[in-house]
Amino acid sequence: MYKHIEVPEKGQPIKIKKKKLVVPNRPIIPVIEGDGIGRDIMKATRRVVDAAVEKAYKGRKRIAWMDVYAGEEAFARYKEWLPDETVAAIKKHYVALKGPLTTPVGGGFRSLNVSLRQIMNLYACVRPVRWFKGVGSPVTHPQKLNVVIFRENTEDVYAGIEWKKGSKDVKKVINWLNKNMKVDIRKDSGIGVKPISVGGTKRLVRKAIQYAIDRKLPSVTLVHKGNIMKYTEGAFRDWGYALAKSEFRKKIVTEDELWDKYKGKMPKGKILIKDRIADSMFQQVLLRPSEYSVLATPNLNGDYLSDACAAQVGGLGMAAGANIGDYIGLFEATHGTAPKYADKDVINPGSLILSAVMMLDYLGWGKAAELVEKAIQKTISKKTVTYDLHRQMKGAKKVGTSQYATNIIKNM
Repeated sequence: MYKHIEVPEKGQPIKIKKKKLVVPNRPIIPVIEGDGIGRDIMKATRRVVDAAVEKAYKGRKRIAWMDVYAGEEAFARYKEWLPDETVAAIKKHYVALKGPLTTPVGGGFRSLNVSLRQIMNLYACVRPVRWFKGVGSPVTHPQKLNVVIFRENTEDVYAGIEWKKGSKDVKKVINWLNKNMKVDIRKDSGIGVKPISVGGTKRLVRKAIQYAIDRKLPSVTLVHKGNIMKYTEGAFRDWGYALAKSEFRKKIVTEDELWDKYKGKMPKGKILIKDRIADSMFQQVLLRPSEYSVLATPNLNGDYLSDACAAQVGGLGMAAGANIGDYIGLFEATHGTAPKYADKDVINPGSLILSAVMMLDYLGWGKAAELVEKAIQKTISKKTVTYDLHRQMKGAKKVGTSQYATNIIKNM
C-alpha cells in the first residue's frame, strides 16, 4: 500500500528468475516526471514510447505507467524531496523512467540524482553516444563516434570526503598526514579523499565487458589517470585487467597480448581489452573515435568524457543515460531541469526519449526501441527539429517539444 502512488490495475510487476529479468506483457514501470522541463519532455517521451510499443506489438504488449514522485512534486505531496515509498516502488518493479530533478538548497542532499543511485546501489552509469545524420556538429566526421561509456556511479568523487580550508578538522587531517605520512601539505589547503575499491571497480568492468560481449562490440577501454594516482585510478586499471582475465579469459585479448602473441592481428570472435590515460582519451575521441566502442571509467573521468562526447553529436539534448545495478535500471535524461524553459514547450525531448529507447532494450523489447531510433533519424532528416538542433542545421524548421514528438510518431 502506498500513500500517494496509484498502482495500475492491469499491470504486472517485473520479476527476477535465475538472475534475469522476467518481463510480463503489461509491465508496471514507475515514472518520475521530473522538475522544470521534465513536465514537457516526459509527456512527449511517454507518447513516443506508447506509440512505438503499440506499432511494434499490436496491443500484445503495453507499458502500465505508474507515477511516483521525487523533487518538487514530492515535496508538494509529502513534504519530503525523496519519499521512501518512491524508492520502495522502484526497487519492487526494477525498471523506471525519470526526468531531471532539482536538488533543494539546504535539503540535506548533495544531489537527488546521486542519492537515488546510491540508495539503490546503481553502480553503473551507462551513456551511449552516437550521431544522427543531419545534426550539426563541431567535428568533421561525427559519424565515427559511436561509444558506450560505463561510468562507475558510487565511488571516486561521488563518495568523496572533504574538509574545508581553515576548519578544525582540516587542521587535524593536515597535521596527521604531515607527521605520520611524511608529506608536506600546505596549511592553507582544503583536503579531499576519494575512495576507489576493488569490488566497486570489478562489478563496473564486469558489466561493461558483458555488454560488449552481448552486442558483439570489438573493444573495452579502461580510462584512468593511473600514471599519477597509482593506488586509486592505477588500481582501477589493474583490477579491470585482472577481472577481464579471470572471468572472461576465453573471450578477451589484452592489448599487450595482441602484439606479443598475435602480431597485431585481432583473433576472430575476441574482444580487445585496452587502457588509456584520461587526458589522452580526450584526444582519442576527437582524433581516432572509430577505435573505441565501450569505455569503462571511474566516476569523474566518465562524467567529463560523456559530456565531451555528447558535444560532438549535438549536445546533451541527444545524450541518453541509465543508472543500472545488478537488476534495477533507472533510465533518465542526462541534462538538468532548465527552469527558465519550463512549461514553454520548446525543449528537445531527445535525451529522455533515447533513454527510454535504452529502457525498451533493457526490457527485451528491441523491436519498439528500433522503431523509435529510426523515427528520430527520419524526423531529423526531414529537418523538423527543436531549437537546439535548429540552430545547428541549415534550412531546418523549428518546432516545439510536443510537435517534435508528434513528428517522431508520424515517422515510425
